[in-house]
Amino acid sequence: MFTNQDVFNIAMNQSALDINCQAEDFLKEEHVVVSSKIGPLARKYYQDPIACNLVSYGNNIVASVKDEYREIVKAYVDKFPFYHCFETPNMHWLDSRMSTYGQKICFMAEYFLPDMERIQRLNCGYEVRVLTQEDFENLYLPQWGNALCEKRKELDVLGMGAYDKGKLIGLAGCSADCADMWQIGVDVLPSYRRQGIAASLTSNLAMEILERNKVPFYCCAWSNVPSSRNAIKCGFVPAWVEMTLKPKALVEEMNK
Repeated sequence: MFTNQDVFNIAMNQSALDINCQAEDFLKEEHVVVSSKIGPLARKYYQDPIACNLVSYGNNIVASVKDEYREIVKAYVDKFPFYHCFETPNMHWLDSRMSTYGQKICFMAEYFLPDMERIQRLNCGYEVRVLTQEDFENLYLPQWGNALCEKRKELDVLGMGAYDKGKLIGLAGCSADCADMWQIGVDVLPSYRRQGIAASLTSNLAMEILERNKVPFYCCAWSNVPSSRNAIKCGFVPAWVEMTLKPKALVEEMNK
Protein backbone atom coordinates (compact mmCIF):
# COMPACT_ATOMS: atom_id res chain seq x y z
CA MET A 1 0.00 0.00 0.00
CA PHE A 2 1.15 3.53 -0.73
CA THR A 3 2.42 5.99 1.87
CA ASN A 4 1.39 9.64 1.78
CA GLN A 5 4.82 10.48 0.37
CA ASP A 6 4.36 7.89 -2.36
CA VAL A 7 1.01 9.43 -3.30
CA PHE A 8 2.39 12.96 -3.53
CA ASN A 9 5.45 11.81 -5.48
CA ILE A 10 3.27 10.02 -8.02
CA ALA A 11 1.05 13.10 -8.36
CA MET A 12 3.99 15.48 -8.84
CA ASN A 13 5.60 13.17 -11.37
CA GLN A 14 2.35 13.13 -13.32
CA SER A 15 1.95 16.90 -13.13
CA ALA A 16 5.48 17.19 -14.51
CA LEU A 17 4.44 15.04 -17.48
CA ASP A 18 1.31 17.18 -17.88
CA ILE A 19 3.05 20.55 -18.14
CA ASN A 20 6.58 19.75 -19.38
CA CYS A 21 8.59 20.35 -16.21
CA GLN A 22 10.47 18.32 -13.60
CA ALA A 23 8.76 16.93 -10.51
CA GLU A 24 11.28 18.66 -8.25
CA ASP A 25 10.24 22.02 -9.70
CA PHE A 26 7.09 21.92 -7.53
CA LEU A 27 9.22 21.81 -4.37
CA LYS A 28 11.42 24.82 -5.13
CA GLU A 29 11.07 28.11 -3.29
CA GLU A 30 11.40 30.16 -6.47
CA HIS A 31 8.90 30.09 -9.32
CA VAL A 32 9.66 28.05 -12.42
CA VAL A 33 8.60 28.99 -15.96
CA VAL A 34 8.80 26.35 -18.70
CA SER A 35 7.71 26.14 -22.34
CA SER A 36 4.22 24.74 -22.74
CA LYS A 37 4.01 21.26 -24.23
CA ILE A 38 1.47 18.46 -23.81
CA GLY A 39 3.42 15.21 -23.83
CA PRO A 40 2.15 11.74 -24.78
CA LEU A 41 1.90 10.70 -21.11
CA ALA A 42 -0.08 13.76 -19.96
CA ARG A 43 -3.56 13.36 -18.50
CA LYS A 44 -6.03 12.70 -21.30
CA TYR A 45 -8.15 15.77 -20.60
CA TYR A 46 -5.26 18.16 -21.26
CA GLN A 47 -5.93 19.44 -24.75
CA ASP A 48 -4.48 22.23 -26.83
CA PRO A 49 -4.86 25.10 -27.29
CA ILE A 50 -3.45 26.05 -23.89
CA ALA A 51 -1.77 29.44 -23.61
CA CYS A 52 -0.67 28.96 -20.02
CA ASN A 53 -1.14 26.61 -17.10
CA LEU A 54 -0.21 27.66 -13.56
CA VAL A 55 0.26 24.81 -11.08
CA SER A 56 1.09 24.98 -7.37
CA TYR A 57 1.60 22.27 -4.77
CA GLY A 58 1.81 24.94 -2.07
CA ASN A 59 5.45 25.95 -2.38
CA ASN A 60 5.72 28.01 -5.55
CA ILE A 61 4.16 28.29 -8.99
CA VAL A 62 5.29 26.28 -11.97
CA ALA A 63 4.06 28.07 -15.07
CA SER A 64 3.89 26.19 -18.35
CA VAL A 65 3.58 28.89 -21.01
CA LYS A 66 3.61 29.34 -24.76
CA ASP A 67 6.80 31.24 -25.57
CA GLU A 68 5.01 34.34 -26.86
CA TYR A 69 3.39 34.93 -23.43
CA ARG A 70 6.40 34.06 -21.29
CA GLU A 71 7.31 37.63 -20.26
CA ILE A 72 3.75 38.49 -19.17
CA VAL A 73 3.32 35.33 -17.12
CA LYS A 74 6.73 35.60 -15.49
CA ALA A 75 6.00 39.20 -14.51
CA TYR A 76 2.71 38.03 -13.01
CA VAL A 77 4.07 35.22 -10.84
CA ASP A 78 6.91 37.46 -9.68
CA LYS A 79 4.56 40.33 -8.78
CA PHE A 80 2.25 38.64 -6.22
CA PRO A 81 2.53 35.97 -3.49
CA PHE A 82 1.92 32.63 -5.20
CA TYR A 83 -1.39 31.97 -3.49
CA HIS A 84 -2.76 35.36 -4.57
CA CYS A 85 -2.02 34.50 -8.19
CA PHE A 86 -4.98 32.11 -8.06
CA GLU A 87 -7.55 34.56 -6.79
CA THR A 88 -9.13 37.94 -7.36
CA PRO A 89 -8.32 40.78 -7.51
CA ASN A 90 -4.78 39.84 -8.58
CA MET A 91 -5.73 37.42 -11.35
CA HIS A 92 -7.41 40.32 -13.19
CA TRP A 93 -3.89 41.66 -13.76
CA LEU A 94 -3.05 38.59 -15.82
CA ASP A 95 -6.44 38.26 -17.48
CA SER A 96 -6.49 41.86 -18.75
CA ARG A 97 -3.01 41.60 -20.26
CA MET A 98 -3.59 38.21 -21.84
CA SER A 99 -6.91 39.40 -23.27
CA THR A 100 -4.91 41.72 -25.51
CA TYR A 101 -3.57 38.59 -27.18
CA GLY A 102 -6.94 36.85 -27.35
CA GLN A 103 -6.39 34.66 -24.29
CA LYS A 104 -8.51 34.41 -21.12
CA ILE A 105 -8.47 32.62 -17.78
CA CYS A 106 -10.59 29.53 -18.35
CA PHE A 107 -10.31 26.65 -15.87
CA MET A 108 -9.57 26.92 -12.14
CA ALA A 109 -9.59 23.83 -9.96
CA GLU A 110 -8.44 22.31 -6.70
CA TYR A 111 -7.17 18.73 -6.62
CA PHE A 112 -7.31 16.28 -3.73
CA LEU A 113 -5.27 13.18 -2.90
CA PRO A 114 -6.01 10.45 -0.36
CA ASP A 115 -4.56 10.73 3.13
CA MET A 116 -3.36 7.16 3.49
CA GLU A 117 -3.65 7.36 7.28
CA ARG A 118 -7.32 8.37 7.18
CA ILE A 119 -8.98 6.99 4.09
CA GLN A 120 -11.36 4.10 4.71
CA ARG A 121 -14.59 2.62 3.40
CA LEU A 122 -17.68 4.49 4.61
CA ASN A 123 -21.19 3.01 4.79
CA CYS A 124 -24.43 4.73 3.80
CA GLY A 125 -27.19 2.24 4.64
CA TYR A 126 -27.87 1.35 0.99
CA GLU A 127 -26.62 -1.53 -1.10
CA VAL A 128 -23.33 -0.65 -2.76
CA ARG A 129 -21.92 -2.55 -5.74
CA VAL A 130 -18.66 -2.46 -7.69
CA LEU A 131 -19.30 -1.70 -11.37
CA THR A 132 -17.07 -2.27 -14.41
CA GLN A 133 -17.02 -0.90 -17.95
CA GLU A 134 -19.71 -3.20 -19.27
CA ASP A 135 -22.09 -1.95 -16.56
CA PHE A 136 -21.80 1.65 -17.83
CA GLU A 137 -23.29 1.07 -21.28
CA ASN A 138 -26.76 2.46 -20.45
CA LEU A 139 -25.62 4.95 -17.80
CA TYR A 140 -24.36 7.81 -19.99
CA LEU A 141 -27.22 10.04 -18.89
CA PRO A 142 -27.33 13.65 -17.59
CA GLN A 143 -27.84 12.57 -13.97
CA TRP A 144 -24.51 10.71 -14.03
CA GLY A 145 -22.55 13.40 -15.88
CA ASN A 146 -19.92 13.83 -13.14
CA ALA A 147 -19.34 10.12 -12.63
CA LEU A 148 -19.02 9.20 -16.30
CA CYS A 149 -17.83 11.00 -19.44
CA GLU A 150 -19.39 9.91 -22.72
CA LYS A 151 -16.76 11.73 -24.79
CA ARG A 152 -14.04 9.59 -23.21
CA LYS A 153 -16.04 6.51 -22.25
CA GLU A 154 -13.11 4.23 -23.04
CA LEU A 155 -11.38 5.71 -19.96
CA ASP A 156 -14.28 4.95 -17.57
CA VAL A 157 -12.82 1.80 -16.09
CA LEU A 158 -14.40 1.29 -12.67
CA GLY A 159 -17.36 2.48 -10.64
CA MET A 160 -19.41 2.14 -7.50
CA GLY A 161 -23.20 2.24 -7.50
CA ALA A 162 -25.66 2.73 -4.62
CA TYR A 163 -29.06 1.08 -4.94
CA ASP A 164 -32.41 1.49 -3.21
CA LYS A 165 -34.46 -1.68 -3.83
CA GLY A 166 -32.70 -2.17 -7.16
CA LYS A 167 -32.90 1.48 -8.26
CA LEU A 168 -29.59 3.23 -8.95
CA ILE A 169 -29.57 6.29 -6.69
CA GLY A 170 -25.89 7.24 -6.70
CA LEU A 171 -22.91 6.58 -8.90
CA ALA A 172 -19.18 7.17 -8.56
CA GLY A 173 -16.95 6.48 -11.52
CA CYS A 174 -13.26 6.77 -12.19
CA SER A 175 -11.48 7.73 -15.36
CA ALA A 176 -8.07 6.27 -16.17
CA ASP A 177 -6.75 9.68 -17.18
CA CYS A 178 -3.12 8.60 -16.97
CA ALA A 179 -1.00 5.57 -16.24
CA ASP A 180 -0.84 5.73 -12.45
CA MET A 181 -3.74 7.96 -11.37
CA TRP A 182 -7.52 7.51 -11.76
CA GLN A 183 -9.87 10.45 -11.26
CA ILE A 184 -13.10 10.06 -9.27
CA GLY A 185 -16.39 11.79 -10.06
CA VAL A 186 -19.66 11.23 -8.20
CA ASP A 187 -23.39 11.93 -8.62
CA VAL A 188 -26.36 11.30 -6.31
CA LEU A 189 -30.01 11.76 -7.26
CA PRO A 190 -31.37 14.96 -5.64
CA SER A 191 -33.93 13.24 -3.40
CA TYR A 192 -31.20 11.03 -1.89
CA ARG A 193 -28.61 13.67 -1.08
CA ARG A 194 -27.30 14.52 2.41
CA GLN A 195 -27.47 10.89 3.50
CA GLY A 196 -23.78 10.07 3.18
CA ILE A 197 -24.19 8.30 -0.16
CA ALA A 198 -21.60 10.38 -2.02
CA ALA A 199 -19.05 9.81 0.73
CA SER A 200 -19.72 6.09 0.78
CA LEU A 201 -19.38 5.76 -2.99
CA THR A 202 -16.29 7.97 -3.19
CA SER A 203 -14.45 6.28 -0.31
CA ASN A 204 -15.26 2.76 -1.47
CA LEU A 205 -14.22 3.54 -5.03
CA ALA A 206 -10.99 5.13 -3.76
CA MET A 207 -10.19 1.95 -1.86
CA GLU A 208 -10.93 -0.18 -4.92
CA ILE A 209 -8.55 1.99 -6.95
CA LEU A 210 -5.81 1.70 -4.33
CA GLU A 211 -6.23 -2.07 -4.29
CA ARG A 212 -5.48 -1.99 -8.03
CA ASN A 213 -2.21 -0.16 -7.28
CA LYS A 214 -3.40 3.14 -8.74
CA VAL A 215 -3.68 6.52 -6.99
CA PRO A 216 -7.21 7.97 -6.81
CA PHE A 217 -7.55 11.73 -7.18
CA TYR A 218 -10.50 14.08 -6.92
CA CYS A 219 -11.06 17.48 -8.48
CA CYS A 220 -13.60 20.25 -8.00
CA ALA A 221 -14.05 23.97 -8.44
CA TRP A 222 -13.04 25.97 -5.37
CA SER A 223 -16.60 27.24 -5.03
CA ASN A 224 -18.12 23.74 -5.00
CA VAL A 225 -18.37 23.50 -1.23
CA PRO A 226 -20.45 20.26 -1.17
CA SER A 227 -17.91 18.52 -3.39
CA SER A 228 -14.88 19.63 -1.38
CA ARG A 229 -16.64 18.63 1.84
CA ASN A 230 -17.24 15.20 0.36
CA ALA A 231 -13.57 14.82 -0.52
CA ILE A 232 -12.46 15.76 2.99
CA LYS A 233 -15.08 13.52 4.63
CA CYS A 234 -13.78 10.59 2.58
CA GLY A 235 -10.19 11.08 3.74
CA PHE A 236 -8.84 13.20 0.89
CA VAL A 237 -6.73 16.32 1.45
CA PRO A 238 -6.06 19.37 -0.77
CA ALA A 239 -2.92 18.66 -2.78
CA TRP A 240 -2.49 21.10 -5.66
CA VAL A 241 -4.26 23.83 -7.64
CA GLU A 242 -4.30 24.75 -11.32
CA MET A 243 -5.35 27.73 -13.42
CA THR A 244 -5.47 27.42 -17.21
CA LEU A 245 -5.68 30.13 -19.86
CA LYS A 246 -7.22 29.35 -23.23
CA PRO A 247 -8.31 31.33 -26.31
CA LYS A 248 -10.98 33.94 -25.67
CA ALA A 249 -13.20 32.47 -28.42
CA LEU A 250 -13.21 29.08 -26.67
CA VAL A 251 -14.12 30.67 -23.32
CA GLU A 252 -16.94 32.62 -24.93
CA GLU A 253 -18.26 29.45 -26.56
CA MET A 254 -18.39 27.75 -23.16
CA ASN A 255 -20.42 30.67 -21.80
CA LYS A 256 -23.16 30.41 -24.42
